[in-house]
This record gives sequence, structure tokens and C-alpha cells, in this order.
Amino acid sequence: MSEFRAERLAVLIKEELGKILQRELKDPRIGFASITNVRVSRDISHAKIYVSVFGDKAQQQATMEGLESAKGFIRSELGKRIRLRSVPELHFTADTSLEEGSKVLSLLNQIQKEGRED
Repeated sequence: MSEFRAERLAVLIKEELGKILQRELKDPRIGFASITNVRVSRDISHAKIYVSVFGDKAQQQATMEGLESAKGFIRSELGKRIRLRSVPELHFTADTSLEEGSKVLSLLNQIQKEGRED
């Protein structure tokens, strides 16, 4: 399968997953989560889904556990919404890039303040 088709499928999966998270999942463990990125393998057998969770470590852990337990339901819903012979196996991964970016910005601000004081 071409890389272009895998990228198009990744965008489509990201859109549909967002809708499923908003409207379909009723698991109380799943907090404020957003899909930041989806990467689909070239043979479309696996999809790695990056999830950003707003909250502390306990909320992030609970959300990831909720998504893992709902993986079968999510995959079946994707199968209904996207016409494919086989729906890729889903792998959820916590995306901490937003937290890391926030830490870098706060460090830069702190350095800038210290530079003004000197």
C-alpha cells in the first residue's frame, strides 16, 4: 500500500476517533482526552494513536486504561464508519509533547526574567 494512502487513512481515523470519543464512549475513566496524531503502518495492519490527556498523572493513567478497555468497541465503530477490508489494530500511546513544551516555555521565561534582573 502506498504511503499516501496510509496518511489519508490516518487523517480519517483521527477525525472519526475524535467523534467517537466525544459522542459514543461513556466510560467515566476517560477524561478530557484529545487525539494529537495517528500513524498507520504501510500495510494498514496497525495504527498508533497518540492521545493527550488534560490532568494529572492519575487522570492520564485512568484515561489510558479506559481507552485500552474500549479498544474493541472503538475498532468496531471505526469499521462501521470507514470502509476497509480489515480495520487496523489500535495501539494507544500517551502524548506528553504538550507538557514538555509547556516546561520548556516556563524555563525560557525563567531564564529571561533572570537575565533582566542582572
